[in-house]
Amino acid sequence: MIGKVTRGENLARLLSYLYGPGTRNEHVHPHIVAGFRLPMALEPGLDARGHRDFRHLIGVMTSPLDTLRHTPLTLPVWQCSVRAAPTDRTLSDDDWADIAEEVMHQTGFAPRGDDQACRWIAVRHADDHIHLAVVLAREDGRNPNVHRDYYKVADACHIAEERYGLTRTAPADRTAAPRPTRAETELTDRKNWPEPPRTTLRRRVAAAAAGAENEADFFAALEDAGVLVKTRESTRDPGEITGYAVALPHHTNQEGQPVWFSGGRLAANLTLPKLRHRWSAPQGRSPSYQHTFYRGELTHEERSAAYQQAARAAATATWQMRHIQDPRVRADVAAAAADVLNVTAAITGNRELAEAADFYDRAAREPYGYQPPHTPYGTNLRTVARALALCEIRGRRGYRPSLAGVLLHLIVQVAALIEAVAEFRQLQQRDAQAAAARKAAAQLTSLGRHTTRPPSPTFPRTPPNPTAEKNAARLAATGFPIPLGNQLSDYQGQPVRPTPPQPGSHRRRGPSR
Repeated sequence: MIGKVTRGENLARLLSYLYGPGTRNEHVHPHIVAGFRLPMALEPGLDARGHRDFRHLIGVMTSPLDTLRHTPLTLPVWQCSVRAAPTDRTLSDDDWADIAEEVMHQTGFAPRGDDQACRWIAVRHADDHIHLAVVLAREDGRNPNVHRDYYKVADACHIAEERYGLTRTAPADRTAAPRPTRAETELTDRKNWPEPPRTTLRRRVAAAAAGAENEADFFAALEDAGVLVKTRESTRDPGEITGYAVALPHHTNQEGQPVWFSGGRLAANLTLPKLRHRWSAPQGRSPSYQHTFYRGELTHEERSAAYQQAARAAATATWQMRHIQDPRVRADVAAAAADVLNVTAAITGNRELAEAADFYDRAAREPYGYQPPHTPYGTNLRTVARALALCEIRGRRGYRPSLAGVLLHLIVQVAALIEAVAEFRQLQQRDAQAAAARKAAAQLTSLGRHTTRPPSPTFPRTPPNPTAEKNAARLAATGFPIPLGNQLSDYQGQPVRPTPPQPGSHRRRGPSR
């Protein structure tokens, strides 16, 4: 159940809409199901022309505004639509009346037993939702408290979900990224864009942050990805950068200017202070790659080693997620796994893998913008993510077909890691984050349902789910900048020598699910 709050100043216009035919969905038999008085006493009648006459209802509801002891609020009309999930059963008028009273009680606009509260009504004109209209003026002459009204409505919705057995919605814990607005979605449809610009920007900014070691690398990676960047300087300390904004060249307003999005409008963990916190943490670096950070072009063996190192790091992180009980370690590994997934999606260019990264995005964050302390376990994943990003930058002149094998093994290991994160979030009773992780893992393992290629013999340690390797094979074939579909059959028949384990790497695996 979801509640959406809006504010206005014209009660007559709101009532005309609630009792009208509707602009997007047809309004059927609009009527009052609850209010500060009996619904039948508040129901507007008909005038001589057969139209609804709202004059009496408007006068009754707005009369407390004339007796306020303080200045009325700028927008005194509060409106909230409360909608059930499409899969929920149809609620009766009495059920919706109880839900409306719960919303009024939780918001404090009309607590139970308070006969001096605000005046309100609840109108139902469809099976799955109601609209609450409240005049923000108490009958005792005081203004009501509207602070955090959205969160209070969410609390009321959660109470109603439990009371009536409805679909549970996720808490407002800031783990979910801001969704594209209705205007952005409609513009995307009109322009025939594959996705809203906000989604594209969030994905590119996350990939740039995962592959960067400092602020300069981050901004350079964004510009290299075709993203427009502008920085915001401090007004108190000129020259100090305090924020940034990004835009896509094709997304402009009516004046032809780019439409900018700050990092905070993309995701809670993409603000510049949060990114600086990430970069200021101690950065581990694998000795195998130290010499490659200063060369102009990586060899095929170096790129292959980066993929293999990332796969081993993901497998090790899976074991750590299931056997290390420290919640700080688990939270850091869950956050770092997003870096590996985002960079892998970026270097392949595969849309389905990018969608899996979007699904996992919520599962990687801690509630309310909290950033877990960095641990050596998460730092190891971030290091291999930067190595993968370096492979994409330094190896653009040509990918070798044999890289398909190491890439598919990396994707299999990342899928297993995400499954472990889903189990961790479920133990924390964070259902929305657990569902996001499971959805990402399912996306990874369903990419190649129609692929008939047998499991690759490249690595002797076969994952428990052979379907995942088939899926990853198709992903590797379709996602590389140079299509590999013609070469996969050649690769399949080539014997590949197993890579010996690195010193100190973990060979032990957790129990299969």
